[in-house]
Order: sequence, then C-alpha cells, then structure tokens
Amino acid sequence: MAYTSSEAIEKLAASIGENVYIDVAKWHLYLRDAHLHTALAEQFYPLLTKGMPSEDEVLGLLQKNSVKLGGGKLEVPLADLLPMQSQVHLMDVLEEFQRDL
Repeated sequence: MAYTSSEAIEKLAASIGENVYIDVAKWHLYLRDAHLHTALAEQFYPLLTKGMPSEDEVLGLLQKNSVKLGGGKLEVPLADLLPMQSQVHLMDVLEEFQRDL
C-alpha cells in the first residue's frame, strides 16, 4: 500500500515514539511521551526516501536536536540522552521503515 508523505511520517513517528526512549535517572521516557517523535520523523523521512542513512548521519541528526531541560535552562543534544540500546532500536526502526517504502 502506498502512503502519502504525511501518512508515512505519522507511521514513522509512531514507530519511533513506541520504540525509542531517553534515559533520565534510569527512567525510560519514550519519545512519544516527550513529544519528540514527530519532529524526528519529519527529519528522518526525507533521508529514508533516498536510502538508508548511515549511522553517522543518524547520530549527526540526533546531535542537532536539542532537548530543553529544567524549563529551558539547559539544552542537551538528543544523542546524549539516548542510551546505546535505544540508538540500536532507532536504527532498527529506520531500517524496517526504509524496507517498507
């Protein structure tokens, strides 16, 4: 089934939101709960339409996305908040999505 780009982004966002989390004081905060999944999907989708992005490209995109903490007093790159297992989950989500395109 062919999806429109907005439907595809929603599907990608849902998968990211359900499978990828940040680790805060050993608490797993899934990206859907942190409201970060849609913005990431919107940035990953154009890359995925051209092929599977490299791990370096994915990490670079995560570095560019900052998460505001403490009411905006501190901004931390999303890459620094994702534990290795969550980064693996993200790569798996992206690979699966790219295969289905």
